[in-house]
Amino acid sequence: MKGMKIVSLKKSRSFRVLLFCMLIFSCSRTEKKTAKTKSLHASEILGNPDYLAISYGGYRTKSRDVQPTLEEIKRDLQLLYALGIRIVRTYNLELDFAPNVVKAIKELKKSDPSFEMYVMLGAWINCKNAWTNQPNHLKEDEVNNEKEILRAVSVANEYPDIVKIIAVGNEAMIDWATSYYVPQKIILKWVNHLQSLKKKRTLNKEVWITSSDDFASWGGGNPAYHNKDLTALMNAVDYISIHTYPFHNTHYNPSFWEIEKSIIEEISPIEHIEMVMDSAIAFADKQYQNVKSHMLKQGINKPIHIGETGWSTISDGFYGPEGSAAADEYKQALYYHKILAWSKENKVSCFYFSAFDEIWKDAANPAGSENHFGLFTVDGRAKFALWKEVDRETFGNLSRSIQEEQLTKTFSGDIKQLELTVKPPKTK
Repeated sequence: MKGMKIVSLKKSRSFRVLLFCMLIFSCSRTEKKTAKTKSLHASEILGNPDYLAISYGGYRTKSRDVQPTLEEIKRDLQLLYALGIRIVRTYNLELDFAPNVVKAIKELKKSDPSFEMYVMLGAWINCKNAWTNQPNHLKEDEVNNEKEILRAVSVANEYPDIVKIIAVGNEAMIDWATSYYVPQKIILKWVNHLQSLKKKRTLNKEVWITSSDDFASWGGGNPAYHNKDLTALMNAVDYISIHTYPFHNTHYNPSFWEIEKSIIEEISPIEHIEMVMDSAIAFADKQYQNVKSHMLKQGINKPIHIGETGWSTISDGFYGPEGSAAADEYKQALYYHKILAWSKENKVSCFYFSAFDEIWKDAANPAGSENHFGLFTVDGRAKFALWKEVDRETFGNLSRSIQEEQLTKTFSGDIKQLELTVKPPKTK
């Protein structure tokens, strides 16, 4: 009996060791599974209110020849992450910036496994002789377009846990992009090419393919775009990415922006501004619904998300005090928060344009509106849309500049100084 007890004890100890090993193995498998779930599919992040999106260009000078360093990009991404951004959109791969954004995310994830961020990678598409005085819009720049697509495939395959979307072209089908636009069939050609690579498994099969373009070129406006190539393109993409800009339409199509004088006389200037900003959201919603309506009429039902929309804060041209008076930080803040609320309510991703001011866009004109769409200034100050986030200490000790200990507000946080720049729109 004594011997039997010893054997039983040995068995008992062996069983406990075996059980312990099984638990360790089980935990290990669970940890691995958890790590894998941090790399979500595009369908899981698009339209997900927990995965805010933004358009990001990290250029800090008047020329893109000066590329931001990897460390500078990391500082930007950490600011955006603190803001709740989980998807960033880039525009072209000719320069090193876009691949470096993906690389920076990889390195941030390595140093902090909880860091989670994804990329919508843009491949720029040009017509033949683009950016010259004789662009040929009937043909494409085959050499450079192919390079863009090849590099997009390469980056997507190298970083499958980060690159979730490839966008073929940026406003490349809309005819007001007079320097470079191409026919829809060119975009369709490259979308089909990427989809075929997915089938061949030479491109990560989980990457979603789209084209990020103006709402009109997606069928939401001028019927001239309603053709078989557009229908084929809608069928070919994994989802539709539209651009909508009420800001620009305050000049080009101002009916929603100009309120009757009799109405304005009965309300305060602040109420007037609130009213037109609500109209701006309704304007963007109408463009979105127009694209959706056209798509459904073709017997197609794909997700539609906003690839670009935003509001500039400075303009010495069409959008300044003598123009539509749209450009200021107060109106930008209203538009930013209202379009985010709309996107959450409708389960639509909105790649807000943009994260930071980019002064290279209109380098010859510092006060040009294209330079000032950012939620942050080029030197990293938070515009009015983010003042509350600064007060909440959302950004902690983060800043864009290594010389600054923490992020600061525009106008030194003086609301009265900001108010001096805010003008109500003209009345009808």
